[in-house]
Parts: sequence; C-alpha cells; structure tokens
Amino acid sequence: MISVKSLTKVFGEKVAVDHINIHVKQGEIYAFLGPNGAGKTTTLKMLTGVMRPTEGEVHILGTNILRNPVKVKREIGVVPDEPKMYPSLKGWEFLEFIRKVYRSDDKETRVRMENLLDIFGINYLDRYIFEMSHGMKQKLMLVSVLMRKPKVIFLDEPSVGLDVIATAVLKELLKKHATGGGAVFLTTHILDMAQDLADRVGIINEGRIVAEGTVDELRKIAGRKELEEIFIKLTGNEERLREMLEKL
Repeated sequence: MISVKSLTKVFGEKVAVDHINIHVKQGEIYAFLGPNGAGKTTTLKMLTGVMRPTEGEVHILGTNILRNPVKVKREIGVVPDEPKMYPSLKGWEFLEFIRKVYRSDDKETRVRMENLLDIFGINYLDRYIFEMSHGMKQKLMLVSVLMRKPKVIFLDEPSVGLDVIATAVLKELLKKHATGGGAVFLTTHILDMAQDLADRVGIINEGRIVAEGTVDELRKIAGRKELEEIFIKLTGNEERLREMLEKL
C-alpha cells in the first residue's frame, strides 16, 4: 500500500532524508521513529505529496504520487502534527467543507461522522476553529479524516494535545482500520504508543533508516527489552544520555 524507493531530500548542502526504502502492506500499522531533526516529518511530507523529493519514488496504492498526486490524495487521509484548518470556519462548516471537497457527502459518511463525534466527545461544532484548543482541533481533524474511511492514513504525532481517553480511542480506531484492510503510517515520540500499535517499526537517524522490524526483532538487534532502550541504542545516543544524566 506504501512503497518508497531510494527517497531523498536535500536542502542546500544538508541531506535531510538519505535514500530510504519503506514498504507498508495492507493491514499493517507502521511506526516511524527518530530523534528531533532526524527526517521524520520531511519523509511524511514527501509521502503525502506536500513536498517534492530530490530523488526517489513514492507509490501509494500502486500510483506514483508525483505523476498523479490528485488521485493519491483522494485515497489517503493525513493528520499533521499541527492541524491545518481554516480558523474562520465553525467546526460543522469545516466538516461539511471536507465532505464536499472529497465528494463524500453521502449517508454512510455522515453516519460515520456522527458516530466519531460522539466517540471523541466533540460537542463544540458551533465554535469557530480559532477559538479551539490544540486538542479540540486535533480531534476535529481526526474525525474529518476517519469519517472518509481512506485506505491509507498518515499521522504525524497524532496524540499531541489529546487527553488519555481520546488517545486510547484513537489507538483502537487505528487498529480497527488496519484489521479492516487499511494501512497506517505514523510518526510519534510516544514510544508506548508505537509499542502498543505497530506491526513494524522503522527508526530513522540523521536521514537514514538505521533499523526496521517488529518490536521483537528490534529487541534482538539492540539487545534491549524496552522500546525506549532500543531507540536510544539504535540512534547512538546511549553515551550522550549517560553524560547528560551524570550532570544532574
């Protein structure tokens, strides 16, 4: 469902993403982890057609996103780390706008929307988006994506701003989406979330994928038990962490 070959992004003299390869199958949740500045968000932007790569190919559902971006964007859902929404719209106007843009203003979509609004406890659709907190906007953005039932969902730090209950609900919705034949690609700093959800994990550091596999496979590679310890080991930060702790 997602096929990435030799994907590269260069800004001036800096190589932000360096010839990475990723393949995500139907029914799979793929967690993409890495330190700040490692290239996670840049990769996500290239996978979703927001940013053009310097080199490499991205195929989503068999379609090259550079050659046919509109077709791909109709089939995917994207939840960015900072919800991009029109601040002068009310919540219900935003959802109506999304339904019409994606030509999904059918009864089935409206039923799913109502169900998701109830699940997330969204009772503020009459408020303007500029009046909403980050968490309120994040839940509204999630509804706008999930109600369309896209085949592939991309999420960048999806739990930021969400409370514990909303995060638990989101996890279950993503699992249900994957078991229903979809695919999920997410970046997160919340390693417990990745450990709970991911069928496979990719770890990027300084623009390169340094490890990939199931959590159990990464445990064997790193010789560590917890995903946090695995992450620190595989990104080469054990010594740095030790030095920082010694200064406390």
